Amino acid sequence: MKPVRLPAAATNALPRWSILALCMLYILPGLIGRDPWKGENDAASFGIMWTMAHGNLNDWLWPHIVGMPMPEEGPLAFWCGALCIKLFGWLLGDPMAARLSTGFFFILGAVSVWYTTYLLGRRSEAQPLKLAFGGQPEPKDFGRTLADGALLIYLGCLGLLVRSHETSAETLHISLVAYALYLCARLFDAPARRTALKLGFIFGLLILTRGWVLPAALFISLIFLCIYREQKQYIALISLTLPVAAVVAGSWLVAINLLHPFDSSPYQSWMLWNYRQISFPSLASITYFFKYGIWFAWPAWPFAAWAIYAWRKQERALHISLPVAFLVCFMLLALINNFPEEGILLPILPPLAILAAFGLPTMKRSAINAVDWFSVTVLTGVAAIVWLGWIAEQTGWPTNIARKVLSWAPGYQPEFNFFTFAIALTVSFLWFRLVYWRISRQPSVLLRAVVLSSGGVILCWLLLMTLWLPLINHRVSYAAVSAQITEKLTESYRCIDSNVGASQRASFAYFGQLHFAGFSEQNCDVLLLQSKRRTPITAQVSVDQYPGKWDLLWEGHRASDKDEFFSLYRKK
Repeated sequence: MKPVRLPAAATNALPRWSILALCMLYILPGLIGRDPWKGENDAASFGIMWTMAHGNLNDWLWPHIVGMPMPEEGPLAFWCGALCIKLFGWLLGDPMAARLSTGFFFILGAVSVWYTTYLLGRRSEAQPLKLAFGGQPEPKDFGRTLADGALLIYLGCLGLLVRSHETSAETLHISLVAYALYLCARLFDAPARRTALKLGFIFGLLILTRGWVLPAALFISLIFLCIYREQKQYIALISLTLPVAAVVAGSWLVAINLLHPFDSSPYQSWMLWNYRQISFPSLASITYFFKYGIWFAWPAWPFAAWAIYAWRKQERALHISLPVAFLVCFMLLALINNFPEEGILLPILPPLAILAAFGLPTMKRSAINAVDWFSVTVLTGVAAIVWLGWIAEQTGWPTNIARKVLSWAPGYQPEFNFFTFAIALTVSFLWFRLVYWRISRQPSVLLRAVVLSSGGVILCWLLLMTLWLPLINHRVSYAAVSAQITEKLTESYRCIDSNVGASQRASFAYFGQLHFAGFSEQNCDVLLLQSKRRTPITAQVSVDQYPGKWDLLWEGHRASDKDEFFSLYRKK
């Protein structure tokens, strides 16, 4: 027997404008008005896009950061960002133009999650039991309400928050996974060769985004799903995805082997990066998955776990078996990867959010109230801390908090911005209105269990990206250090040799317009070294690695980072 029994009143969907407003409030803060963030997933990825946008065909075929090879992952996300820089960089600036692609990727993922849930939710096996005197919801109304719930859960996932705002390949990767899930729902709902060909095209794009391991695992999972659901006739359709994916991905692989950009090829390193993702589960990978997965997938995983339990007698139904197949596939990939990172957890979120939506109709009132009060207590507390820190930063009171906040970004001079203050104040007021609406009216709609969770996450993120954004920019940006280096290089120089990391190289090249050594450049007359701590000059410059005698021109670091030092040398 189905576990769902609902009246039509419980499926009142949210207005379209409110869904759109939530998505805009979620994605726009963090895209606007910030520098490239320190880290391999933001500044480094921007560096690849910036290099492509200001380079030639070789730069587009061989991903690199002004001469530093970056063969991992794939070129597709960087092509999209570079194209946005070419089209809109003159108007918005290169960093903001690159982040336009991030916004487009997020919209693709959010829309895919919504429509996948809608397709699965209106199927006959997902419908609630008919009431004795009628009054049960219509299939389309039920599917739409579940779709709204899945989108809210998706937006509320903590692991998506930062990653969805970064300029990286991972933002496109998770969106393509969500769209592949949508195409699979379409394929099983209404089998068609055209849908299978589209799925193959998406598999090819996934290969160009972050390698072939995940698409290959998805293909195998879909074959097993057909066998499990006793629908072997679908296997022929799914097999059509392989040649299409091979053609799409092979276009880049053939091009780099024929044109041989920079007299080399990223193919071997790219394949090695793919092979590294396949191994046996280790204690480190298992520990990482459970240690970080609990908060990364909050609040989706409790609802999803309940959905699996509640629908255990209808486990072959497509709205359960399809997202579970994706979920199991991605979980196994995370466990067999001995190089754990947050990026391997991201694909879990779309199927988890969709599965969690089907747990909403079966949740008990006590569980819903527990989730609500947890969201109100924790997220309101976090928002209060953000406000208190900002007030202390602006006014100097309370003194101890002001000292701690400003010590986090030494040299930062607080400035009051009325526009961002008004936005933060308005959103905070709307949050309390939302809490009042939920507590006072006790609405019976399915979404009541996730409105506060998602709204609170959006509130906290928006407060950080308005009130605290100047301070965060000051802490994580390399703009000031780049200016200091450029000031010491007033004379002409051939090129700069360096051992700095990817994000540092990208930031120095963009902010300081520094000319680093390319693939074939040698005998540079300037040397920029990065070290963890202060060491004698003679110990920093390896004669074997950097032949010649070097004079120290400058040494410094970001004010907020005491362990990262840079030394600039000029060859005698």
